[in-house]
Amino acid sequence: MDQAVYQHFRKDEAPFIDQVGSWLQEVSDQYRPYLSDFLDPRQQYIVEAIIGEKGDVRYTFAGGYEAAERRRVLIYPDYFQPEAADFELQLFEIRYPQKFATLSHGKILGTLVNAGVDRGVFGDIMTDGERWQFVVEASMAHYIAEQVTKIGRVTVHLDPCDYRQLLRPKDAWTLEHVTVTSLRVDALISAVYNISRQRSKALVENGKIKLNWQAFERPDFELGLLDIISVRGYGRIQVRELLGKSKKEKYRLLLGVLRK
Repeated sequence: MDQAVYQHFRKDEAPFIDQVGSWLQEVSDQYRPYLSDFLDPRQQYIVEAIIGEKGDVRYTFAGGYEAAERRRVLIYPDYFQPEAADFELQLFEIRYPQKFATLSHGKILGTLVNAGVDRGVFGDIMTDGERWQFVVEASMAHYIAEQVTKIGRVTVHLDPCDYRQLLRPKDAWTLEHVTVTSLRVDALISAVYNISRQRSKALVENGKIKLNWQAFERPDFELGLLDIISVRGYGRIQVRELLGKSKKEKYRLLLGVLRK
Protein backbone atom coordinates (compact mmCIF):
# COMPACT_ATOMS: atom_id res chain seq x y z
CA MET A 1 0.00 0.00 0.00
CA ASP A 2 1.29 3.48 -0.89
CA GLN A 3 2.42 5.06 2.39
CA ALA A 4 0.84 8.39 1.40
CA VAL A 5 -2.59 6.78 1.77
CA TYR A 6 -2.26 6.42 5.54
CA GLN A 7 -1.98 10.15 6.20
CA HIS A 8 -5.57 10.67 5.10
CA PHE A 9 -6.97 8.37 7.78
CA ARG A 10 -6.67 7.69 11.51
CA LYS A 11 -3.76 5.70 12.86
CA ASP A 12 -6.09 3.04 14.26
CA GLU A 13 -7.54 2.54 10.76
CA ALA A 14 -4.18 1.37 9.39
CA PRO A 15 -4.93 -2.36 9.89
CA PHE A 16 -8.14 -2.04 7.87
CA ILE A 17 -6.32 -0.09 5.16
CA ASP A 18 -3.78 -2.92 4.98
CA GLN A 19 -6.64 -5.40 4.71
CA VAL A 20 -8.16 -3.52 1.78
CA GLY A 21 -4.73 -3.52 0.16
CA SER A 22 -4.54 -7.29 0.52
CA TRP A 23 -7.98 -7.66 -1.10
CA LEU A 24 -6.85 -5.58 -4.05
CA GLN A 25 -3.68 -7.63 -4.37
CA GLU A 26 -5.65 -10.87 -4.31
CA VAL A 27 -7.97 -9.68 -7.08
CA SER A 28 -5.02 -8.53 -9.19
CA ASP A 29 -2.97 -11.72 -8.64
CA GLN A 30 -5.79 -14.23 -9.10
CA TYR A 31 -7.88 -12.17 -11.52
CA ARG A 32 -11.11 -13.13 -9.79
CA PRO A 33 -13.59 -11.38 -7.45
CA TYR A 34 -13.15 -10.97 -3.70
CA LEU A 35 -16.16 -10.66 -1.35
CA SER A 36 -15.74 -9.02 2.05
CA ASP A 37 -17.69 -9.37 5.29
CA PHE A 38 -20.22 -6.64 6.12
CA LEU A 39 -18.59 -3.22 6.47
CA ASP A 40 -19.84 -0.21 8.39
CA PRO A 41 -20.27 3.12 6.52
CA ARG A 42 -16.87 4.45 7.61
CA GLN A 43 -15.14 1.31 6.31
CA GLN A 44 -17.07 1.61 3.04
CA TYR A 45 -15.81 5.18 2.72
CA ILE A 46 -12.23 3.97 3.18
CA VAL A 47 -12.69 1.27 0.53
CA GLU A 48 -14.03 3.83 -1.95
CA ALA A 49 -11.18 6.24 -1.21
CA ILE A 50 -8.49 3.58 -1.64
CA ILE A 51 -9.81 1.80 -4.72
CA GLY A 52 -11.14 4.84 -6.53
CA GLU A 53 -10.47 4.25 -10.22
CA LYS A 54 -7.70 1.68 -9.86
CA GLY A 55 -7.18 0.65 -13.46
CA ASP A 56 -8.85 -2.67 -14.14
CA VAL A 57 -10.32 -3.14 -10.65
CA ARG A 58 -13.95 -2.30 -9.85
CA TYR A 59 -16.10 -2.54 -6.72
CA THR A 60 -19.80 -2.75 -5.79
CA PHE A 61 -21.53 -2.66 -2.40
CA ALA A 62 -24.68 -4.55 -1.40
CA GLY A 63 -26.47 -5.07 1.91
CA GLY A 64 -29.80 -6.59 0.95
CA TYR A 65 -31.77 -3.43 0.20
CA GLU A 66 -31.08 -0.03 -1.30
CA ALA A 67 -30.71 1.99 1.90
CA ALA A 68 -28.66 -0.62 3.82
CA GLU A 69 -26.08 0.84 6.23
CA ARG A 70 -23.92 -2.25 6.58
CA ARG A 71 -22.88 -3.70 3.24
CA ARG A 72 -20.48 -6.23 1.74
CA VAL A 73 -18.10 -5.08 -0.95
CA LEU A 74 -17.36 -7.15 -4.03
CA ILE A 75 -14.03 -6.22 -5.62
CA TYR A 76 -13.55 -7.62 -9.10
CA PRO A 77 -11.64 -7.36 -12.42
CA ASP A 78 -13.32 -5.26 -15.09
CA TYR A 79 -14.35 -8.33 -17.12
CA PHE A 80 -16.68 -9.48 -14.30
CA GLN A 81 -20.36 -8.52 -14.25
CA PRO A 82 -21.67 -8.79 -10.66
CA GLU A 83 -25.15 -10.13 -9.92
CA ALA A 84 -27.20 -10.13 -6.71
CA ALA A 85 -26.34 -13.78 -5.99
CA ASP A 86 -22.62 -12.94 -5.93
CA PHE A 87 -23.05 -11.13 -2.61
CA GLU A 88 -24.22 -14.33 -0.86
CA LEU A 89 -26.80 -12.74 1.43
CA GLN A 90 -29.55 -14.42 3.42
CA LEU A 91 -32.56 -12.56 4.79
CA PHE A 92 -34.20 -13.85 7.98
CA GLU A 93 -37.50 -12.86 9.55
CA ILE A 94 -37.82 -13.32 13.30
CA ARG A 95 -41.04 -15.11 14.17
CA TYR A 96 -42.13 -14.42 17.76
CA PRO A 97 -45.38 -13.96 19.76
CA GLN A 98 -46.02 -10.31 18.85
CA LYS A 99 -49.11 -10.01 21.06
CA PHE A 100 -47.21 -10.97 24.21
CA ALA A 101 -43.61 -9.84 23.65
CA THR A 102 -41.52 -7.04 22.21
CA LEU A 103 -38.09 -7.09 20.61
CA SER A 104 -35.52 -4.35 20.18
CA HIS A 105 -32.50 -3.72 17.99
CA GLY A 106 -30.19 -3.99 21.01
CA LYS A 107 -31.62 -7.31 22.18
CA ILE A 108 -31.36 -8.84 18.70
CA LEU A 109 -27.82 -7.56 18.20
CA GLY A 110 -26.75 -8.84 21.62
CA THR A 111 -28.24 -12.27 20.95
CA LEU A 112 -26.42 -12.63 17.62
CA VAL A 113 -23.09 -11.58 19.09
CA ASN A 114 -23.52 -13.86 22.12
CA ALA A 115 -24.21 -16.77 19.75
CA GLY A 116 -20.55 -16.56 18.75
CA VAL A 117 -21.20 -14.74 15.48
CA ASP A 118 -18.68 -12.09 14.48
CA ARG A 119 -20.24 -8.66 13.86
CA GLY A 120 -18.94 -8.73 10.30
CA VAL A 121 -21.12 -11.75 9.51
CA PHE A 122 -24.45 -9.92 9.71
CA GLY A 123 -25.74 -6.70 8.25
CA ASP A 124 -28.69 -4.48 9.08
CA ILE A 125 -31.37 -5.31 11.61
CA MET A 126 -34.66 -3.89 10.35
CA THR A 127 -38.16 -3.30 11.66
CA ASP A 128 -41.40 -1.76 10.46
CA GLY A 129 -42.49 -1.28 14.07
CA GLU A 130 -43.78 -4.83 14.58
CA ARG A 131 -41.94 -7.28 12.34
CA TRP A 132 -38.16 -7.75 12.55
CA GLN A 133 -35.71 -8.96 9.91
CA PHE A 134 -31.94 -9.09 9.54
CA VAL A 135 -29.38 -9.99 6.87
CA VAL A 136 -26.48 -12.44 7.28
CA GLU A 137 -23.80 -14.02 5.15
CA ALA A 138 -25.36 -17.04 3.47
CA SER A 139 -22.54 -19.34 4.59
CA MET A 140 -23.51 -18.73 8.26
CA ALA A 141 -27.30 -18.91 7.84
CA HIS A 142 -27.74 -22.53 8.94
CA TYR A 143 -25.58 -22.08 12.03
CA ILE A 144 -27.41 -18.92 13.09
CA ALA A 145 -30.84 -20.50 12.58
CA GLU A 146 -29.82 -23.38 14.87
CA GLN A 147 -28.22 -21.23 17.56
CA VAL A 148 -30.78 -18.45 17.92
CA THR A 149 -33.93 -19.85 19.53
CA LYS A 150 -34.45 -17.15 22.16
CA ILE A 151 -33.97 -13.40 22.23
CA GLY A 152 -33.87 -12.45 25.88
CA ARG A 153 -36.69 -14.51 27.37
CA VAL A 154 -38.69 -14.56 24.17
CA THR A 155 -38.82 -17.81 22.19
CA VAL A 156 -38.20 -17.12 18.51
CA HIS A 157 -37.85 -18.93 15.21
CA LEU A 158 -35.79 -17.60 12.30
CA ASP A 159 -37.57 -17.96 8.98
CA PRO A 160 -35.39 -17.71 5.85
CA CYS A 161 -37.08 -15.55 3.22
CA ASP A 162 -36.26 -13.96 -0.09
CA TYR A 163 -36.12 -10.28 -0.94
CA ARG A 164 -39.65 -10.19 -2.29
CA GLN A 165 -40.62 -10.51 1.41
CA LEU A 166 -38.40 -7.65 2.57
CA LEU A 167 -40.31 -5.37 4.94
CA ARG A 168 -40.25 -1.62 4.51
CA PRO A 169 -37.86 -0.46 7.24
CA LYS A 170 -39.17 2.17 9.62
CA ASP A 171 -36.83 5.06 8.83
CA ALA A 172 -36.76 7.72 11.51
CA TRP A 173 -33.51 9.37 10.37
CA THR A 174 -33.69 13.12 9.83
CA LEU A 175 -31.11 15.40 8.21
CA GLU A 176 -29.95 18.23 10.45
CA HIS A 177 -27.40 21.01 10.01
CA VAL A 178 -25.39 21.82 13.13
CA THR A 179 -22.51 24.08 14.00
CA VAL A 180 -20.12 22.85 16.69
CA THR A 181 -16.93 24.12 18.27
CA SER A 182 -15.13 20.83 17.62
CA LEU A 183 -15.59 17.36 16.14
CA ARG A 184 -15.19 15.73 19.55
CA VAL A 185 -17.72 13.01 20.36
CA ASP A 186 -18.93 14.74 23.52
CA ALA A 187 -19.35 18.08 21.72
CA LEU A 188 -21.50 16.55 19.00
CA ILE A 189 -23.72 14.60 21.42
CA SER A 190 -24.20 17.75 23.51
CA ALA A 191 -25.19 19.84 20.46
CA VAL A 192 -27.56 17.31 18.88
CA TYR A 193 -29.42 16.11 21.96
CA ASN A 194 -29.31 19.46 23.79
CA ILE A 195 -27.64 18.16 26.93
CA SER A 196 -24.71 19.58 28.86
CA ARG A 197 -21.17 18.85 27.79
CA GLN A 198 -20.58 17.30 31.22
CA ARG A 199 -23.54 14.95 30.73
CA SER A 200 -22.42 13.92 27.24
CA LYS A 201 -18.87 13.31 28.48
CA ALA A 202 -20.21 11.11 31.28
CA LEU A 203 -22.25 9.07 28.79
CA VAL A 204 -19.10 8.28 26.82
CA GLU A 205 -16.94 7.51 29.85
CA ASN A 206 -19.62 5.26 31.36
CA GLY A 207 -19.83 3.01 28.30
CA LYS A 208 -23.16 4.32 26.95
CA ILE A 209 -21.71 5.05 23.49
CA LYS A 210 -20.72 2.93 20.53
CA LEU A 211 -18.66 4.19 17.60
CA ASN A 212 -19.39 2.30 14.38
CA TRP A 213 -20.99 -0.46 16.49
CA GLN A 214 -17.91 -0.91 18.71
CA ALA A 215 -17.61 -0.16 22.44
CA PHE A 216 -16.07 3.26 22.94
CA GLU A 217 -15.07 5.43 25.92
CA ARG A 218 -13.09 8.43 24.59
CA PRO A 219 -15.03 11.72 24.81
CA ASP A 220 -12.17 13.66 23.16
CA PHE A 221 -12.14 11.49 20.03
CA GLU A 222 -12.66 13.48 16.81
CA LEU A 223 -15.27 12.11 14.45
CA GLY A 224 -14.82 11.79 10.70
CA LEU A 225 -16.96 11.46 7.60
CA LEU A 226 -19.63 8.71 7.82
CA ASP A 227 -18.82 7.77 11.41
CA ILE A 228 -21.89 6.62 13.34
CA ILE A 229 -22.22 7.00 17.09
CA SER A 230 -24.98 5.21 19.01
CA VAL A 231 -26.02 6.87 22.27
CA ARG A 232 -27.94 4.59 24.61
CA GLY A 233 -31.29 6.11 25.46
CA TYR A 234 -30.96 8.91 22.90
CA GLY A 235 -30.47 7.45 19.41
CA ARG A 236 -27.82 7.61 16.71
CA ILE A 237 -25.84 10.28 14.88
CA GLN A 238 -24.03 9.94 11.56
CA VAL A 239 -21.66 12.52 10.09
CA ARG A 240 -23.03 12.84 6.54
CA GLU A 241 -21.04 15.83 5.26
CA LEU A 242 -18.28 18.13 6.49
CA LEU A 243 -19.32 21.57 5.22
CA GLY A 244 -16.28 23.59 6.28
CA LYS A 245 -15.96 26.24 8.97
CA SER A 246 -17.93 29.34 9.85
CA LYS A 247 -16.42 32.82 10.19
CA LYS A 248 -16.04 32.07 13.89
CA GLU A 249 -14.04 28.91 13.07
CA LYS A 250 -16.83 26.55 14.08
CA TYR A 251 -17.45 23.32 12.16
CA ARG A 252 -20.55 23.19 9.96
CA LEU A 253 -21.90 19.65 9.57
CA LEU A 254 -24.75 17.82 7.90
CA LEU A 255 -25.85 14.99 10.17
CA GLY A 256 -28.22 12.08 9.98
CA VAL A 257 -29.97 11.95 13.36
CA LEU A 258 -32.10 9.17 14.83
CA ARG A 259 -33.96 10.18 17.99
CA LYS A 260 -35.61 7.75 20.36
